[in-house]
Amino acid sequence: MSDGARVHDGAGAGAETVTAVAAPEYRRFFPQLEGMRAVAALGVLTTHVAFQTGAVRLPVIGPILGRLDLAVALFFALSGFLLWRNWVAAAHGAALTPSVRRYLRHRVVRIWPAYVVVVIVVLTLLPEARGADLTVWLANLTLTQVYVPLSLTAGMTQMWSLSVEVSFYLLLPILGLALMRLRGRRSGARLPVLCALGLLSLGWAWAVEALALPDGVEPTNWVIGHLPWFAAGLILAEVTGADDLGGTTGLSRRISALGSRRILMLALLVVAYGLACTPLAGPTGLGDLAPWQFAVKMVLGAACGFAILAPLVCEAPSGRTPAVRRRFRFLTAPMMLALGRWSYGIFIWHVAVLAVVFGLFGIVPFSGDTLLVWCLTVVLSVGISAVSYAFVEEPARDWLRRRESARRRAPIESTRASAGTAETTAEAITNDTATNAGS
Repeated sequence: MSDGARVHDGAGAGAETVTAVAAPEYRRFFPQLEGMRAVAALGVLTTHVAFQTGAVRLPVIGPILGRLDLAVALFFALSGFLLWRNWVAAAHGAALTPSVRRYLRHRVVRIWPAYVVVVIVVLTLLPEARGADLTVWLANLTLTQVYVPLSLTAGMTQMWSLSVEVSFYLLLPILGLALMRLRGRRSGARLPVLCALGLLSLGWAWAVEALALPDGVEPTNWVIGHLPWFAAGLILAEVTGADDLGGTTGLSRRISALGSRRILMLALLVVAYGLACTPLAGPTGLGDLAPWQFAVKMVLGAACGFAILAPLVCEAPSGRTPAVRRRFRFLTAPMMLALGRWSYGIFIWHVAVLAVVFGLFGIVPFSGDTLLVWCLTVVLSVGISAVSYAFVEEPARDWLRRRESARRRAPIESTRASAGTAETTAEAITNDTATNAGS
């Protein structure tokens, strides 16, 4: 890849070769993260099945299943890592400042087409959700549920985290532009700033107590409260970017060295997840958290997300090489890659599917049958998600790719080419991250 890069534009879709003459080597595709998105989606599905079948009440195994809600932390860390890499490349002089308009176009096309289908189907067909008023419709269609009182509805209660994710999408370019002052020789200061930002956000649970908000609004479910989970990915993006582009510092080298040690990261994951299963991180399932419990949950979730992702990206072989396939056999297996492509659909459909499973198969909620309900929910959710990917998600992204390809073929292409390597690299990186970040 010294003379060019194979850029993955859309999970499992066709790729285009972009020549970046004399550009620093920069890993643009991590196939192991595709499989990890599948793991995160199935983790979220499993915790919802465990709650609605009453399995969270079981001793020992109950808290473990209930705390799989930390799979959301993994999703957030994945998004932070993938979407921040554009800005890291720009800070190290390997790309121009990313186009905010282009980034937002990709985010809209990635998220809304399939999501709108879910909203319409659930609010019109699911018995528990029918009859929703205009406020609920608008809040769900605009993904502002966490800001509108009592707008989370049956079949879509998990969408609070997607609402947080969309808020992060809007925050990220603001943060990116602010930190562009720290570039070149000053890029080493970016990592401490991001660490400090994550630490400062831990005070949000206490700060919201001073806010006068309507009943039904939970401000700890706003993006500020969950910044530590995103920060785990941002920090890893900075570390791996510094490794790839020659801007390492003492801090980034230490984090990279620790992150590449699988046994150490496994130990961190076990300890952090084990503590999260105790009252230190609040109740599993529904229940109020004290401010200190919320802060502890954010720290432990960030630690889990970091511990899972770090061995996958720190000192990992590049691209689609056989070394990657051998090192991450499970995550890069064809089935896991397929589930990774469908992971967004699994996430947005599984709660509605779970509601249908109870009624369709005559299973009483909170009365057991966890394994049966899990199997039925997985099979139906995966099937629907595959259809959603084939007929909604991928066609939408194909349309955007065709639109942008037509723009690149316009006469202005000749002047753009004269801008040199940096712009080509920026577009290549954006193609990868903007279409592949998990939700």
